[in-house]
Amino acid sequence: MTAETAPTTPGPRALARQRRRASAARFWRQYRSHRAGVFGLAALVLFALVALTAPWTVGSDVQSVTDAPGRPLESPSTRFPLGTDQFGRGLLGLVIWGSRVSLLVGLLAAVLSVAIGALIGITAGHFRGWYATVMMRITDWFLVMPTLVLAIALATVLSRSLGTIVLAIGVTTWPTTARLVRAQTLAVESRPYIERAKALGGGHGHIMARHVLPNVMPLVLAQTTLIISSAILAEATLAFLGLGDPTVVSWGGLLQDAREAGAVSSGDWWYLVPPGIAIAVVALAFTLCGRAVESVLNPRLGVSR
Repeated sequence: MTAETAPTTPGPRALARQRRRASAARFWRQYRSHRAGVFGLAALVLFALVALTAPWTVGSDVQSVTDAPGRPLESPSTRFPLGTDQFGRGLLGLVIWGSRVSLLVGLLAAVLSVAIGALIGITAGHFRGWYATVMMRITDWFLVMPTLVLAIALATVLSRSLGTIVLAIGVTTWPTTARLVRAQTLAVESRPYIERAKALGGGHGHIMARHVLPNVMPLVLAQTTLIISSAILAEATLAFLGLGDPTVVSWGGLLQDAREAGAVSSGDWWYLVPPGIAIAVVALAFTLCGRAVESVLNPRLGVSR
């Protein structure tokens, strides 16, 4: 065989890319076997498309109170399929526009929560000793305290903005992630290759970043999808209690406006049902996706398909 016809051996980076592509394809094949997970993913894609295209489909002027196109609290009609709010704005456009805020706050709060939990879990599992004891006692304190009460207290002290809502949810929902990640870190660090890495001179940062973190990432990913639904519900709850940003439209804010307008007592169901259904469907979709991801990454969970 000549040098021109000899097969070339792919380099380390090419092999790594091939392994990642094969792993992603295997994950997708297993994920597709979960009908509930596929349904949840389809629903999330639909909501994401609606939220991303909202500036072109309904426009930002849908939030305007002074230029409201209808009369206050009109019932559903051909002109306003979901009726109008107390200012005469079309509820369909408000629900579509509110999806942007609710989904964004839920995603950011979940990312912040998981990041804090993963950092504390990995470091507590790696260093152990007095540091792990202190961190786990703090985690236990957050676990026994009512999350909603802590979030309300934090949102009350700080200024009313979307950043405050994200911070309030993120810093009160991380303990479960920290507990799970610490347990996984302890399991990973008991494996022989960690001892070899330490014997070869690997420092704390190298061990945690190159060996522990890749092994706990599947757990972190699954936990993120599950926390997003809780974060969206928490955002809606805080907005319903009047602790959200009054200058932006969100699903929870719409429910708060409906309560203030007396929609419950007057029977204006169209003011309450659409944002409530949107919150329930998105929370359910994220939960279904999270359970499917958990089942794929850890088949021993035995999650139903």
